[in-house]
Amino acid sequence: MDFKQLVEIAEKWCSGIPFDLIAAEETDERRLDFYADPGLSFYVLCPDMNGGAENFHVWSESEDCLPFLQHAQDYISSCGKKTLPEILDKVFKSFRPILGLPDLDEDAFEEYHADVEEEEAEADHPQMGVSQQ
Repeated sequence: MDFKQLVEIAEKWCSGIPFDLIAAEETDERRLDFYADPGLSFYVLCPDMNGGAENFHVWSESEDCLPFLQHAQDYISSCGKKTLPEILDKVFKSFRPILGLPDLDEDAFEEYHADVEEEEAEADHPQMGVSQQ
């Protein structure tokens, strides 16, 4: 995708949310920088279809912001190609509590972890009909 189109997508994404696109650099790396009060910043490195990076990458130069980007980083590294709006939405969801916005899927997250813990507990029990000798 043309970098100009990615910038337009980023600008559109910023409308209506607290983040602003504060820089867009195409020369060395295809990088989009975002910022929101109170001091939240991150950037997205965009894939270059001409032999450069294949996937998006999110990062922050602020150590305080890095833990909140983990969800988006995991999403990017999962199977399948991701779009810029999908990635930005994952980042925004992670920062919602810091921005003073409610976390929309908190209950679903807790239910998911409860299911995982139950499955792990079941895996600790020997299977019926299998000899332990």
